[in-house]
Amino acid sequence: GGPAVLLESPEGGGGRREAGAEPPARRYRLRDGCWVFCALLVCFADGASDLWLAAHYYVRGQRWWFGLTLLFVLLPSLVVQMLSLRWFVYDFAASTKDSGGGTKDSGPRGCCRLCVWLLQGLIHLLQLGQVWRYLRTLYLGLQSRWQAEHRRRHFYWRMMFESADISMLRLLEAFLKSAPQLVLQLSIMVQQNNIEPLQGLSASASLVSLAWMIASYQKVLRDSREDKMPMSYKGAVVQILWHLFTIAARAIAFALFASVFQLYFGIFIVTHWCIMTFWIIQGETDFCMSKWEEIIYNMVVGIIYIFCWFNVKEGRSRYRMCIYYIITLSENAALTILWFLYYDRETTSDFNALILVCVVSSSFALGIFFMFIYYCLLHPNGPIFSHRSVGCIFRQEPPPVPGSPVEAVTSPPRSLPRTTGGERDGAPGERDSCVPVFQVRPCAPPAPAARAPRTEGPVIRIDLPRKKYPAWDAHFIDRRLRKTILALEYASPTTPRLQYRTPGAPQELLEYETTV
Repeated sequence: GGPAVLLESPEGGGGRREAGAEPPARRYRLRDGCWVFCALLVCFADGASDLWLAAHYYVRGQRWWFGLTLLFVLLPSLVVQMLSLRWFVYDFAASTKDSGGGTKDSGPRGCCRLCVWLLQGLIHLLQLGQVWRYLRTLYLGLQSRWQAEHRRRHFYWRMMFESADISMLRLLEAFLKSAPQLVLQLSIMVQQNNIEPLQGLSASASLVSLAWMIASYQKVLRDSREDKMPMSYKGAVVQILWHLFTIAARAIAFALFASVFQLYFGIFIVTHWCIMTFWIIQGETDFCMSKWEEIIYNMVVGIIYIFCWFNVKEGRSRYRMCIYYIITLSENAALTILWFLYYDRETTSDFNALILVCVVSSSFALGIFFMFIYYCLLHPNGPIFSHRSVGCIFRQEPPPVPGSPVEAVTSPPRSLPRTTGGERDGAPGERDSCVPVFQVRPCAPPAPAARAPRTEGPVIRIDLPRKKYPAWDAHFIDRRLRKTILALEYASPTTPRLQYRTPGAPQELLEYETTV
């Protein structure tokens, strides 16, 4: 093994990883399939309950509530389905182009491709793209469990890529659809001073969907990175409870204030979103491949920050999280107090008003309690708030071993150093240059060593510094690179290795026999 490297925790703790160690063998387990199946049920329950409630409003003649409920269902769903279909079109078109044509069975293949196009078009037209991706993730995971060793790795790669796609799509849908739907239904309940079963079902499904997707996204992101410890299912469940109660308190405070001050509520939401988006942009996140994509991403995260905390930058995120929750607590208190001073006493009794105020405060307190449980007991890197972890925060990483311009990642990737804030942009004009983003070459023969030599597979060189957690690696975002990894994984008897450019190394590293 190589020298040990001390990696910084995403929340500020210190997690140790062997940079030269082989990654642990991964196997799809039954609990992984159950987690995906539960996520599918949450997705279905969220959409079905909203449509059922919209139909209920229409039958009762409440056309205004029917229109708003249906709007918050269809518009976000259309946006997410278009993005999902765009990803499928790129992936499938690239795969059919690589398969070539002109063979004698090109006719049957063309017919099969046409059927796939029609099937996917119908699935996305019926707004079932996420359901299809969940089922596909479950299928790929089971195949990775049942197949032989070589094909198992191939299916595991594909399952991880599909999990990343569905996590990003569902997170976007949750905060474009479930979050406003939750506030809308709670506002209707407050105005009517009555809770109907369908309203409660829709609001509960939206709340669970929001909390589930934040925890699921963080778990898949950690599982995809070899330089981070994976999140346990206990930690994921506690994180769901953490976000469930904090979002519930936030949404109830929003609903109470909006039931009395509709115009001021809109002004407050826009102002809060602008401030949060500016705060995120000022932090110089590193998620996307271009500047404009990064700005759009920051604007979407600004929407998430309206409701809950979402880590977007590595480092001592505990301090940023504390600042965020202090702001959130102050806003929740101000919104609830203003509602309590001006609510309609003809429709709401003082006793019910006090109960609502207590629900907001106790729900937020429960959420913070589960947050401390997660960080003190179930964080992947161990207790973050312990005295032992405090000393690890300020510990220096040992200098890198000289002589190696790149660092290797095996499948799935782990144990890479991360870039600093200014390394993403590089030299002026570097991002827009004509240098290939990634290149492929066969690995050089292993040098003589005391240990037994191992069979090396192809090496994929990525001429970019590796993005810092909590960003996705380039080979999860760049779909061309995904295609290359899957092709080499399927064709090679050994696992291909990924090599990102080490910070400070020149762009032109070696001559490559193959360029993709």
